[in-house]
Amino acid sequence: MTKNMRIPESELIINDDGSVFHIHLRPEEIADRIIMVGDPGRVDMIAEYLTDIEFRHASREFVSTTGKFNGQRITALSHGIGPDNIDIVMTELDALANVDFATREVKPEHRTLQILRIGTSGALHADIPLGSYILSHISVGFDGVMNWYGNRDKITMPEVEKAFKEHMGWLPELPSPYFVKAGQGIIDRFKDCTVRGVTISAPGFYGPQGRIVRMPLAMPDMLEKIESFRFDGDWRITNFEMESAPVAGFARHLGHDAATVCCAIANRYLKSSNPDYKPQVRGLVELALDRMTR
Repeated sequence: MTKNMRIPESELIINDDGSVFHIHLRPEEIADRIIMVGDPGRVDMIAEYLTDIEFRHASREFVSTTGKFNGQRITALSHGIGPDNIDIVMTELDALANVDFATREVKPEHRTLQILRIGTSGALHADIPLGSYILSHISVGFDGVMNWYGNRDKITMPEVEKAFKEHMGWLPELPSPYFVKAGQGIIDRFKDCTVRGVTISAPGFYGPQGRIVRMPLAMPDMLEKIESFRFDGDWRITNFEMESAPVAGFARHLGHDAATVCCAIANRYLKSSNPDYKPQVRGLVELALDRMTR
């Protein structure tokens, strides 16, 4: 779409109050720095640390607030669970930043957002302790969301994807996985205090992450093959979660700086978990606020 082309009402829905359709934010309400979380309750946890709070909006799983930390304006926004929600949230955040809601045209000057998603995940190797903060330098999308958009291979790592599918014996009926790098700006803010991660975003919590309850798996040896995969020297897949790949993919497509940091609350290799992980998540919130506002 060219910059002077009007975006139809059916393609970008704007509510009567001037907010974007799903996340119910108006353009002037988002800061350049954004922390995203899956759990709506974590927005209120972040808000405990903020001053000069401007609002609190809530619509379904999308809760948001904007305030200040270290004197810097910052927005907290929940996206709910799963990569399909990221398609909504990242598209609407970019529209808030780069579409004129009055004319429905793309603004001539691009606004770059700095977006950090924080959450929880399951580690895949014995040497990643519970409570570790894993920064997704690279994310692997099992979800297929980015495959619906043009120029996919310009923002992904096709050669690594090919090697991964061969290593896994990837089934043709599954969505083709994509590998995408996080934004370097966010990486630079967190690389000294996190584990270097290659993170799988799965489109589900059970079967797509190799869990068996009452249904058999299409790839019963998936976890073992994931754990043994290496590329570009010593890069290995470190953890599972459900949103980091589309966050990074949309950011690269749309010209934003984004990444994910997750607290390891389970270790799939050791079959261990920490149900009392809230103190570690609070610590991650404090780290995120500090590093994002420096």
